[in-house]
Amino acid sequence: MEFENTIGLETHVQLKTNTKMFCSCLLKTGCEPNTNVCPVCLGYPGALPVMNKEAVKLTVMSGMMLGCEINRHATFDRKNYFYPDMAKDYQISENVNPLCIGGGVEITLADGTKKLIRINHIHLEEDAAKINHYAQSSGVDFNRGGTPLMEIVSEPDMSSADEAIAYLTALKEMLVYAGVSDCNLEEGNMRSDVNISIRPVGETKLGTKVEIKNMNSFKGIHAALCYEAKRQRECMAHSIPLVQETRRWDAEAMETSSMRTKENAHDYRYFPEPDLVPVELSEDLIASWRKLLPEKPEARRLRMIEEYGIAEYDAEVLSQHKANADWFEASASGLDKKTAKQLCNLFMGDVMALMNETGKSIEECAMKPAELASLVKLAAAGTINGPTLKELLPEIFEKGGDPEAIVKERGLGAVSDTGALEAFVDEAIAANPGPVADFKAGKKAAAGFFVGQVMKLSKGKADPKIVGALVAKKLAAL
Repeated sequence: MEFENTIGLETHVQLKTNTKMFCSCLLKTGCEPNTNVCPVCLGYPGALPVMNKEAVKLTVMSGMMLGCEINRHATFDRKNYFYPDMAKDYQISENVNPLCIGGGVEITLADGTKKLIRINHIHLEEDAAKINHYAQSSGVDFNRGGTPLMEIVSEPDMSSADEAIAYLTALKEMLVYAGVSDCNLEEGNMRSDVNISIRPVGETKLGTKVEIKNMNSFKGIHAALCYEAKRQRECMAHSIPLVQETRRWDAEAMETSSMRTKENAHDYRYFPEPDLVPVELSEDLIASWRKLLPEKPEARRLRMIEEYGIAEYDAEVLSQHKANADWFEASASGLDKKTAKQLCNLFMGDVMALMNETGKSIEECAMKPAELASLVKLAAAGTINGPTLKELLPEIFEKGGDPEAIVKERGLGAVSDTGALEAFVDEAIAANPGPVADFKAGKKAAAGFFVGQVMKLSKGKADPKIVGALVAKKLAAL
């Protein structure tokens, strides 16, 4: 019997706020454990929560980016469970009336077709504390406890590990674009609970669901899904019944193992949070937040291809990081398509190489968008040649500066006067009878030697294209 996978993800995203969800404690990574805490996030008796409006705003903006319906009347509930990472023994979350309902993320499949992964809802809650395990003991760090946490619950619309990663990649891209989260997986800004079941091909009823908790890397999620899909098929092949359970992923053994049977909603004994009033969102407030939304990445890619005449691949790479795309567009503004494409080639090649070499983002380098545009325009106009451009770029990237002024001050303008270049060509040919004999003997590569000699004589300022044509003409006449 053939089986198909049904995969759904519950993705937890820490929101980019200055303070925690229900108190004024600062959110800061790298601090000593339990230093950014207060009676509210430590769950002291009598301490009352105060809602973080910015977290509500960022959740609503996320919902609008993902095409969700915004709930004008949202409420918070208590999710009760006993565990060391939640000092109150309950988590303030949204169960009955979440902020965002519906929506979806469009992904591109391997064959180039599009597929919509539907979202069931997005709810807002507080994050738990972090449990650290040591050689002989464990400790609980409540600095993370109370961090505004958005949970995006998808429908089980994915059928493979590749589709799950495509969904998470597209989701991360949109959330970073909207500025709601850094989505830094290494820092735990983005984590996913993975749900997978199998069913016979053609069956509409979902199979027995297994959940894999707290996956914090795309590589791990992909591997865990591949393993679990295979394990469940082997169980079915050997008539071993599947049970609804929560499993953990062992990255070293590359396998899942059972943790506990899966809880249902009634196990958490949800009831309305009595210390918080409902969230009432007016149409004017929602409209004001909608104006803050950026252009969606996919729409931006299509526009950049049309506006700047760049390749689809280039637009794809540039738009993956909003800062890069913003910087490129600021630099390309006002350029014609031909020059904009040259600028794109330079950015995609040399500029990104400098970013990798120096470890600096485009925002951290000293070069300004207008300075790169000026450098490209000088090359396009023939004022400087390619080698001079390559020579100046690292300096301007590191220190900044007006390329036009630097070229003028140092006398780096390209030599394109035919008479002057012919004199250099004649000098190079006269001084090198050996390579001339090689050329006459049929070694055409010798022509490249003379181009190099002319570039030396001109101190790198000659236009290589013009030099190449002159060398070919002179050698052919010998």
